[in-house]
Amino acid sequence: MGLSSSRKMVPQREKDMREGSEGDRTPQQARLRSETKHGIAVVLLFAATLILVLSYVNVAGGVGKVLKESMEAGFGIPMVFIPLGIGFIAYALMRPADYMFRWTNILGLVLSLLAITGFFHLFIPLDQAVDAVGEFHGGGYAGLILSYPLQRLMGPWASGVVLLAAFIISLLLVFDTSLKHLAERASFLERISARFGRFRDRMNAHLDSTGDEDEGTQTEETDFERREVTGSNQVSTASPEESATEPSKTPQHIAETVQGTLFPGLRKQKRTIVVPLDLLEANGQKPASGDVGAIKELIRKTLETFGIPVEMDEVHVGPTVTQYTLKPAEGVKLSQLTTLSNDLALALAAHPIRIEAPIPGKALVGIEVPNKSVAIVRLRQVLASEEFKKRKSNLTLALGMDVAGHPWVADLDAMPHLLLAGATGSGKSVMINSIVLSLVFQNSPDELKLILVDPKRVELPVYNDIPYLLTPVVTQVDKTINALRWVVGEMDRRFDVLSQHGKKDIREFNASMKDSSMPYIVVIVDELADLMAVAMREVEGAIIRLAQMARAVGIHLIVATQRPSVDVITGLIKANITSRIAFSVASVVDSRTILDVSGAEKLLGKGDLLFMSAQLSKPRRLQGAFIGTQEIERVANFLRQKGKPDYLTDIVQKTMIDESIGGNFEDLGDDELLSQAKELVIKAGKASASLLQRRLRVGYARAARLLDLLEEQGIIGPGEGAKPRDILVSRPAGTNTGGETVDSNDGENEEYS
Repeated sequence: MGLSSSRKMVPQREKDMREGSEGDRTPQQARLRSETKHGIAVVLLFAATLILVLSYVNVAGGVGKVLKESMEAGFGIPMVFIPLGIGFIAYALMRPADYMFRWTNILGLVLSLLAITGFFHLFIPLDQAVDAVGEFHGGGYAGLILSYPLQRLMGPWASGVVLLAAFIISLLLVFDTSLKHLAERASFLERISARFGRFRDRMNAHLDSTGDEDEGTQTEETDFERREVTGSNQVSTASPEESATEPSKTPQHIAETVQGTLFPGLRKQKRTIVVPLDLLEANGQKPASGDVGAIKELIRKTLETFGIPVEMDEVHVGPTVTQYTLKPAEGVKLSQLTTLSNDLALALAAHPIRIEAPIPGKALVGIEVPNKSVAIVRLRQVLASEEFKKRKSNLTLALGMDVAGHPWVADLDAMPHLLLAGATGSGKSVMINSIVLSLVFQNSPDELKLILVDPKRVELPVYNDIPYLLTPVVTQVDKTINALRWVVGEMDRRFDVLSQHGKKDIREFNASMKDSSMPYIVVIVDELADLMAVAMREVEGAIIRLAQMARAVGIHLIVATQRPSVDVITGLIKANITSRIAFSVASVVDSRTILDVSGAEKLLGKGDLLFMSAQLSKPRRLQGAFIGTQEIERVANFLRQKGKPDYLTDIVQKTMIDESIGGNFEDLGDDELLSQAKELVIKAGKASASLLQRRLRVGYARAARLLDLLEEQGIIGPGEGAKPRDILVSRPAGTNTGGETVDSNDGENEEYS
């Protein structure tokens, strides 16, 4: 009875709360939105700017004349900077996403204007300072008030130092930046000015010169300077047309890699490709979270209905969800909160609700409510963010934005491998494309090599023939296995090189061997389930071996699947790949298969994901960066124009176990017993798993594997049920086996040595 009555009370309270919230919204609807206020302010500021400009040229009537005379008397010659400052404020208000304008910025503009007026009046003698105001000399009354007492107290030179310091401080306030970034902006302007000067000189020389020799020399010098400024690990903001013209004399196809090595430093000339950000789409739309105040109150009252008093805290509006943070009262168990997700979803009419208890690093609980409209996070937004610019490695991945709308990046070098899994259509393939482009934007083809595997044959073939590939996009299972064998062999070869040079990892080696540096290799497998269904043992063995050892030599693995089951994402794969991304899945079982925790079943799809790594205590919810098909094609076509790939044909060819490249990855553990097994079966005159188990003291699986290896090498024949296998090679002379003799002159037999 008590339970039924309490359930009846909830709808009545919910009705009262909604009526109360509607009543609260009535006066709020009469207020202007912040966007409307900004729009009105922008129009007024631009109008004031135009009126000032018209007043300066005497076309604003009597009001303009009075305004001009007032500006001349008040600020003198620096009055020309006032319309620029007002226009800058209007521009900043018009683009709040790019420039967050505050009162400190206005203070900086005012301080810069006063410093400039003081400078202009500083060069006027003290006895003429007052008369100069009326003659439109110096900085007007503002300059007089600033410079006159300074000159009387400190003289002109010290006064200039004070005004210069004030001007620099004003710039720091206006741009809200540091001295380092301010110096970078200044050097950028100097480079622009110097380049314009060189262009002007070159044009004059072109018009006046009668020969082509001097003109060609100047062009070569300009191209060299351009290559020096634009490093290979920078993200360019130039247009595609500008980037496509440099360097004009660099051949597109450069000499092939020296056979048997992947050291691009041995090339005659290194390739430098700067991919412009203009190839990607600009910012997307903003999310719509609804009435934040009403939802906060509804959450608080709903929790109070269940006897959980809370204090509401900050609200973070993200691209997919809005996180409402709250602090429970003392004595409230978090388990009481986490079990109320369905009740909150009913009260808020939003599903699904995810509760993060507690938020890492805070004494708060987060309730994530889906937005009414989801914002698209463009890859360009993340690549242009400060978080990406401050990256420590050129293997940084632009993942997307968190629930607070902050860009989120991750270092593949620190992961060092990544597993992606989720249901069909949840955004897995889009994330793979974002990862590929993130790597391409940071590295040149000589610094990074890619091996792309796409058994579905629909997502990754668009990257064929870009200069970053070591082999065309692999779409066949047998070629994929061969490619994995090659990567394992390349890993072993690199370890040998590091050992010979006394280096512990690829960074130390590249730092000491700049002329023959190793490129990083990233292997991306778009669908693991198809490979595991055909060759589970081989694929799992390769992934485990690479995940355990490949980081030190600059080889990284990114594996994705749309079937998150235990026969695809095995325990050994999960144990060796600790960094994982889970997209929307159908059940909590699938979520635990990927992340070992629940939560992915409550994701919304379309790029909504949970990211987990060794550096995070709990999975972090992100909205993945979106990259469209047209953007991918534009970048791929741009890269094809800049150079051709240097394909290695032996990557997808069948790798025999006796090759120097490293052989089959499963054979490496049996090498020490393989020779003993050969000798044993030759002396015994027969071959069987039980024989190898007894004599070599190994398990059945390893004994069976040794038999397979002996069969591949032509030592023994195929199995015939329970019978021992035939020996196909001759025994050494004088060996008494006590078994069946083998005709050494049989034409089908091979000489054993």
